[in-house]
Amino acid sequence: MPQAKYTKISVGNFSAWLNQIRHVINSSDSMEVPCGDCRACCTSSYFIHIKPNETETISQIPEELLFVAPGLPKGHVLLGYDKNGHCPMFVNNGCSIYENRPQTCRDYDCRILSATGLTEGEERPLISEQAARWEFDLSSKKEQDEITALKSVAKFLIENKELFPDGFIPSNPIQHAVLAIKVYRVFLNEPPDLKQISNRKQIAADVLKEYKMYENNA
Repeated sequence: MPQAKYTKISVGNFSAWLNQIRHVINSSDSMEVPCGDCRACCTSSYFIHIKPNETETISQIPEELLFVAPGLPKGHVLLGYDKNGHCPMFVNNGCSIYENRPQTCRDYDCRILSATGLTEGEERPLISEQAARWEFDLSSKKEQDEITALKSVAKFLIENKELFPDGFIPSNPIQHAVLAIKVYRVFLNEPPDLKQISNRKQIAADVLKEYKMYENNA
């Protein structure tokens, strides 16, 4: 019998995880992720967004390592990475400012790639490898319907980008997965008929409405 490429990591109840990640995305709470010895997100050439109100974080990072975040209001900055793709705060196989790490790092959970069927591909192989390890408990019909809806809406967003306002659909897989998590409920009912453009336009309108409702309830 062929062996699995990666050792699987049990995530537990999918519905519980989904409810938690939907809460964390629009709050200041942290996501508890059983990373083990994985440090992929610290070493995969990510730009880390830091908001103006994260004063403790900013005070811990040398000013020369931060630069203005393009397209965002004044005060939003990015922390880059070194020649090896490592976060400059990643020292001795750990975060040197862990207690004051950016909210972006607190929120990060590569399980959203597994849940939505998306991937970082060959660009970030360590992230893709770790995401492939997660194994959700999908023992109930509710959980099966939820993950099917998530993957369906993620695919719909990719294939119907032209039906949305410019810039609404992120090109970054992680941000794309976050968007899918915010609007997945649109696909929770009977699978829509996507053959007709009129149906796809209506679904796009429903996605925008669901997105607005989610943001307003944050």
